[in-house]
Amino acid sequence: MSRVLPILTILIAIFIFWYAAAIWMNAPWQTILNERANLADVPFFEFAQQTWAQDKPILPVPHQVFSEIWNATMGLEFTSRRSLALHAWITLSATLLGFVLGTGLGVALAVAIVHNDAADRSLMPWIIASQTIPILAIAPMVVVGLGAIGLTGLVPKALISMYLSFFPVVVGMVKGLRSPEAIQLDLMRTYDANPWQVFWKLRWPAALPMLFASMKVGIAISLIGAVVAELSNAAGGGLGVRLLTGSYNGQTIQIWAALFLAAGLAAVLVAIVGAAEKWVNARNGVRA
Repeated sequence: MSRVLPILTILIAIFIFWYAAAIWMNAPWQTILNERANLADVPFFEFAQQTWAQDKPILPVPHQVFSEIWNATMGLEFTSRRSLALHAWITLSATLLGFVLGTGLGVALAVAIVHNDAADRSLMPWIIASQTIPILAIAPMVVVGLGAIGLTGLVPKALISMYLSFFPVVVGMVKGLRSPEAIQLDLMRTYDANPWQVFWKLRWPAALPMLFASMKVGIAISLIGAVVAELSNAAGGGLGVRLLTGSYNGQTIQIWAALFLAAGLAAVLVAIVGAAEKWVNARNGVRA
């Protein structure tokens, strides 16, 4: 209870502020609507309810967003192009593929950097420099370029996700693989361990905490990469497309519903990685 109460307090405060902000932001348009309907001297509480029930509010309130999520997931068939569940699945597919590719690439690069001085001096600066390029600039180039050679659908979006997710894995794994102390490495040499044994029995277990911490970051930004890539390919579907169409049509409730669903999806994915970390730690005898 001591852990839940602070969280509930913060959530209640956020909701109160949100509903109050919705009244303030939606009030000008609601005033115009009331004047057109010849409604004068509307009581404040009734006026507040009107601002919370607009079809296209500037700021939707939570119950409108949650209602849209429910209606667009449970109220529609999965195969419908308006189904948020379908679009969430499309985004999730690109996210997971990009995350797997990014994690594999990140681990491979980290191993090369740690075991090869030339790779360390040549690769690491370019890896860092790659993250200075705005993803909004490179995503359309990748999607359009691959589309020109007939590669469309899931793969271009997954590559954008991979581009974002591999970086934290590289940085985390390099630090993790280099975390064993010199005395531990000397002990392995005393045991006449070969490089593979040093890696598998010392460096890899030492790097696991950093790997999972990096993967939590990587899977979250992998989803961001998938959504950004979908903004450049409206025909492919996904939560990014719902954001785009909602923006074009002024459907703010649709935009917020897609945002909330994406945030919830990211939270679930991070929780799954956390659960995998606990399972691996338990298998390795690590105390919580």
